[in-house]
Amino acid sequence: MVYKSLDSLSVNDVAAAGIPFELAEEIHQKVAEIVHNHGYASPETWNRISKHALTPNLPFSLHQLMYYGCYRDFGPDPPAWIPDRESALLTNVGRLLERRGKEFLGSKYSDPISSFSHFQEFSVSNPEVYWKTVLDEMCVDFSVPPDCILQSPSEDTQISNPGGKWLPGAFVNPAKNCLVVNSKRSLDDIVIRWRDEGDDDLPVKSMTLKELQTEVWLVAHALDALGLDRGSAIAIDMPMNVYSVIIYLAIVLAGYVVVSIADSFASLEISTRLKISEAKAIFTQDFIIRGEKRLPLYSRVVEAQAPMAIVIPSRSSGFSIKLRNGDISWPDFLERVKKFKGDVFKAVEQPIEAFTNILFSSGTTGEPKAIPWTNGTPFKAAADAWCHMDIRRGDVVAWPTNLGWMMGPWLVYASLLNGAAMALYNGSPLSSGFAKFVQDAKVTMLGVVPSIVRTWKSTNCIAGNDWSSIRCFSSTGEASNVDEYLWLMGRACYKPVIEYCGGTEIGGGFVSGSFLQPQSLAAFSTPVMGCRLFILGDDGYPIPEDAPGMGELALGPLMFGSSSTLLNASHYDVYFKGMATWNGLVLRRHGDVFERTSRGYYRAHGRADDTMNIGGIKVSSVEIERVCNAADRSVLETAAIGVPPAGGGPERLVIAVVFKDGHNSKTDLDRLRTSFNSAVQKNLNPLFKVSHVVAVSSLPRTATNKVMRRVLRKQLAQFHHNSKL
Repeated sequence: MVYKSLDSLSVNDVAAAGIPFELAEEIHQKVAEIVHNHGYASPETWNRISKHALTPNLPFSLHQLMYYGCYRDFGPDPPAWIPDRESALLTNVGRLLERRGKEFLGSKYSDPISSFSHFQEFSVSNPEVYWKTVLDEMCVDFSVPPDCILQSPSEDTQISNPGGKWLPGAFVNPAKNCLVVNSKRSLDDIVIRWRDEGDDDLPVKSMTLKELQTEVWLVAHALDALGLDRGSAIAIDMPMNVYSVIIYLAIVLAGYVVVSIADSFASLEISTRLKISEAKAIFTQDFIIRGEKRLPLYSRVVEAQAPMAIVIPSRSSGFSIKLRNGDISWPDFLERVKKFKGDVFKAVEQPIEAFTNILFSSGTTGEPKAIPWTNGTPFKAAADAWCHMDIRRGDVVAWPTNLGWMMGPWLVYASLLNGAAMALYNGSPLSSGFAKFVQDAKVTMLGVVPSIVRTWKSTNCIAGNDWSSIRCFSSTGEASNVDEYLWLMGRACYKPVIEYCGGTEIGGGFVSGSFLQPQSLAAFSTPVMGCRLFILGDDGYPIPEDAPGMGELALGPLMFGSSSTLLNASHYDVYFKGMATWNGLVLRRHGDVFERTSRGYYRAHGRADDTMNIGGIKVSSVEIERVCNAADRSVLETAAIGVPPAGGGPERLVIAVVFKDGHNSKTDLDRLRTSFNSAVQKNLNPLFKVSHVVAVSSLPRTATNKVMRRVLRKQLAQFHHNSKL
């Protein structure tokens, strides 16, 4: 649609967006004054219109009229939000730079906004100073301080440890750091707010730091009573609720290792993760309650032949199922140590390189990569939140997620280590109940996945709720859509969306937005603090760092908190083998295709390898193809491709299928899509959905017989666009 420029808008144009004529006159007058003072096509014009002329209750068509009219001739990356000096000085980074900007940057420092990019470069070139400063800002307490911040790799250790050693010699317990009193929090501070779906008209429940300490200590005592060896792996397969957070912290506090399993996984996927991690026990629930539905969870754990299970009832009325011999109910688990209730559990301090959490990220082999988080990784997650989302004491942080994905542990550490409270809704984030919870819990930072935003926009389920407490949104997991995120910002009076992209193996992000830079929709404004980004040209070597271009993304290897080992694969082969070098350091492979725009923003363009992103979950094509190949006797082979919609946004799963001889003209593609959906949802994840099935005569292959999915992706993207799927 072509929009008029703001200087040519009439009252009738405003009214045509669904505005009563009298109100349209008022809005038109406000816009005319802003245009007179600031021009009709400047970022400041949009900034003032978004703050003074638009409200959440006005039709979105009016928001579009103003935004696209203002930026009609602007070109790429128009800023949807710009920082102001007064607010910038109150951010974590702003306060730090006002105190120490001259010390860090010398004559390059003038103010937090104009000097932010210099500070990012400083964080990369001076990691010892930057990371000591941020760890101090977050009040991280080491039982044994590190010998130094970074021990850079030598020629002898480039292959064994190209990322260097961070905080060598340090002993620490990240869970203890979440629970101690310091300058960021007191015992009476609320650290968790939550509500169960169905209780939407009841007050939000809350837990203070003192109450959280007591609960975590008791579970840690109960874990010790199980008699497991210190360092044993203990799985959590539960919704993200107050119980799972307490259990997570208790496992880490007591010196065991969390195995993260998403509560949406089928039994085969649960079994695979339990075997790889060698878990000795698992925490789970009998059912997951969603509205009137009871989705079985414990039965999936049993089918996966899990080890000893500690089972939490989903309702306060107790169990309606029978447990296996050797499994323990939650009440019985705690009953064993009731005499310790209120007793401090002494945290188990371990070396910085000790494992604290095993998470999983799909590879291209069909088996998920098992990625250990060390005792240092939580501080990377929290530092990203401190710097880029500006999370601090008094904030309430919500992010619909699960401990099976890295954003679950990220939420725990990003909020608690920064003195904020986390907000947990035990129910569907797609409901009006969740929207009301965001209002009632007074959420200040709301994390989202683009597919959730799409549903909110299409159903308008958040209408009527006051989201004015929100200071920012953050988005990760999938590519965003400009129009949907313009709509999202408008629901909270145009607070910024901090785009955030990283990986499980990084413990956080490598590219993000910031409160100190203009934010453009569906784009990243900066490499994350401490990270250096490289876009590789066709020759496999980096293009100039400040030049626009598109290619596979590589990362500087010296990233605090990033992985240095995998449990079931060669870490070097996966992330470093065959990569170019830069200043004597071998670059780290990431696998996304990224673009650096002419205005210095970054945009993601999907995977460069055989992995895709479906509904915010990274999954290998091989995994999906294995299931689809066995779903119907007419299928010879398949190729699973993630295809982005023409207007941008999350990838949609398209299956290219080659039929056996004699079946091509006889097979109903809609029926086959149903069969594929059923098989994928049963064997992999009930959240996956096949968007379309396309019949092809053969799959494009290399000389060594590898399927060229990039060629297919390009072909199917054009098909997807022409078919308007």
